[in-house]
Amino acid sequence: MMNTNSNNEKLVLVTGGSGFIAMHSMIQLLAQGYRVRATLRSLDREAEVRAMLREGGVEAGDRLSFVQADLSSDDHWNEAVKGCTYVLHVASPTPKLDFKHEDEMIIPAREGVLRVLRAARDAGVKRVVLTSAIGAVVYGHPKQTAPYDETDWTDTTHAPAYQKSKTMAEQAAWEFIAQEGHGMEMAAVNPVAVMGPVLGADYSHSIYLIKNLLTGKMAGCPKINAGFVDVRDVADLHLRAMVDPAAAGERFIATGGESIWLVEVAKLLKENLGSAADKVKARQLPNTLLRIAALKDPMVKSMVPLLGIPMNTTSAKAIRMLGWSPRSIPEAILATAESLIRLNLL
Repeated sequence: MMNTNSNNEKLVLVTGGSGFIAMHSMIQLLAQGYRVRATLRSLDREAEVRAMLREGGVEAGDRLSFVQADLSSDDHWNEAVKGCTYVLHVASPTPKLDFKHEDEMIIPAREGVLRVLRAARDAGVKRVVLTSAIGAVVYGHPKQTAPYDETDWTDTTHAPAYQKSKTMAEQAAWEFIAQEGHGMEMAAVNPVAVMGPVLGADYSHSIYLIKNLLTGKMAGCPKINAGFVDVRDVADLHLRAMVDPAAAGERFIATGGESIWLVEVAKLLKENLGSAADKVKARQLPNTLLRIAALKDPMVKSMVPLLGIPMNTTSAKAIRMLGWSPRSIPEAILATAESLIRLNLL
C-alpha cells in the first residue's frame, strides 16, 4: 500500500515490539506510512527487531523508535504513549507452565492491560486495539457444534489458568473503558492459533506445533481440534480495527476458516513439503496415551481437557464489518513451515 501523507503525522505505539503479531503489525504500519514506537522489555533487542523487520521487507529507519517498558511496572508507560494517536496493545505475559497458583498468571495479565489503558487514556490516545485471544471465548462451555462467535465468553470457573488470565484481562479492559475510559475507544482482536511466516527466532508458542511435527519431536497427533490464522491477516485485522469507525467497542475473532484436527495439519505438511516432512508422523495418538503423559508433563496436562472437543469459531463479523479477507488455513500452515525451513530454524 502507498504511503499516505495523512498517516505520516500519526504515531502508533505497539507494545511488546519483539513479538510475532507485533512484528507483522509494525511491518504493515510502516508500509502504510505511520510512525511507530515500540516497547521492549530490554533495549538490547533493538538491533534484532530491526533485522526481523528487514526480513519482512521493511527498512524502518527513523520512522521507528523504541521505549523500554515492562507490563509489570509503571515505569516509562507515560513516555511510551506520549503523542500517540493509536495503541496496539499486543504484549502479554508469557504462559507459565510451572506456576504454583493461577494468580501468578491472572494478576500480571490484568494489571498489565490496565497499566497500558490508564497511560493511553491520560495521554489522549484515540483508540486502543487489544490483542486478546480465542482463549477468552471458547473454554468451559458444554460441547457444541455451532461455531463460537464474539458473543461467547470463556467460563472462567471451568478454564485452564492461562485462558482464564486472557479472559479476565480482556473483561477488565472493557470494564475500564466503560467506567474510566473518558471517551477513549477500544477494539479487541481474538486470534485462534497464529501461524504464518516467522521472521527470526522469536515467534509465538503456536509455531512450536509445526516445528515439533517437522523435527519428529511429536510421536503423533493428539485428538485436538484447533483454528489457525495467518499472522499477516491478524496484523491486517489490527490495523482495520484501529481506524474503522465501526470497530469501536467491538471484539473480532480472527480465524482463517473452520477448525481442523491436528492430524490434518500433519497430513497437510506431508502432502506439500516433500522430503522436508519426512519426520512428520501423521497418526492419531490414543487419548489414554496423552492422559498418562500428562502425569509428568505440565504442557501435556494442559491439553487433556481439549481432547476430542470441537473448537470451531467464525470470523464472519470481521469479514462483514471490516472487509477483512484472511488467507486459508492450509496457506497459513504451509507459510509457517516454509519460513522455518528457509531460516534454518529447525
